[in-house]
Formats: sequence, structure tokens, C-alpha cells
Amino acid sequence: MLQIFRISHWAYVAGIPFLPRFLYALNRVIFSVVLPPSLVVGKDVLFGYSGLGIVIHARCKIGSRVQIGTNVTIGGRNGHKEVPIIEDDVLVGTGAKILGPIVIGRGSRIGANAVVLTNVEPGATVVGIPARPIRSIVNSTPI
Repeated sequence: MLQIFRISHWAYVAGIPFLPRFLYALNRVIFSVVLPPSLVVGKDVLFGYSGLGIVIHARCKIGSRVQIGTNVTIGGRNGHKEVPIIEDDVLVGTGAKILGPIVIGRGSRIGANAVVLTNVEPGATVVGIPARPIRSIVNSTPI
């Protein structure tokens, strides 16, 4: 699944007209994942269960060593042009929704089914609807 995306992204950057959309559709049909060719994905990114049910906006940026669970949505919000940026070493739990012009800080963790609508500080763990921090790994104190 990720290899198909990487080829699709390479073809998109190279300006090949038909191949990126074909590979995007192939990924969608076979793996039920929405990974547009224009998406920027870092190294060693892991999509749980081959990306089953994952939907990511075309302008999102995902850093390296990010783990994303199944049924995750990363996208925009009505009235905002910007989309989420996910920095390196982030863990996104199953079913989480990350929406709007926000930044998910390096090394943070998003709990399962959390709805994240605001920035997440580096090293923080957020859970709930809407997501709220429960502790910070940097200073190990409850928030």
C-alpha cells in the first residue's frame, strides 16, 4: 500500500499525467485508504493494517516515524484553507480525527477516537472529544 503511494507520489512530482491517479484509485479499491499523490509523507511511516479506512487530505504533511492506526481522518475544516501538519515520531490512535489548521508536535500521542481541533505540544498525550492533554512526556507532570 505504501509502496503504491510512493510510486504515485514520484509520478506526481515527475509530472506524469495518468499514473498517479490510477495508483491512487488502485490503493483506494484494494486497501480502502485515501492517500492522494500530492501528500507529503516522511520515512518509516507505519499505517496500521495496510491503512484500512485512513483518509488524509491532499495538502497534509506527515513527518518521519509516524504511526497511524486504522480509520483515522486527517483533514481540513470548513472555513480554513490550511490542513494539519504532523511532525516526527507521532502516534495516532485508531479512529482519531485530526482536523483544521493545526500542528501535532514531535513525539506526541493522540488517543483512540480523539477529535483534535487545536495544536498539540511536542511530547504531549491528548485524548477525548474534543482532545485535551492528559500529561506531558517532557516534564512528566499531569496537565
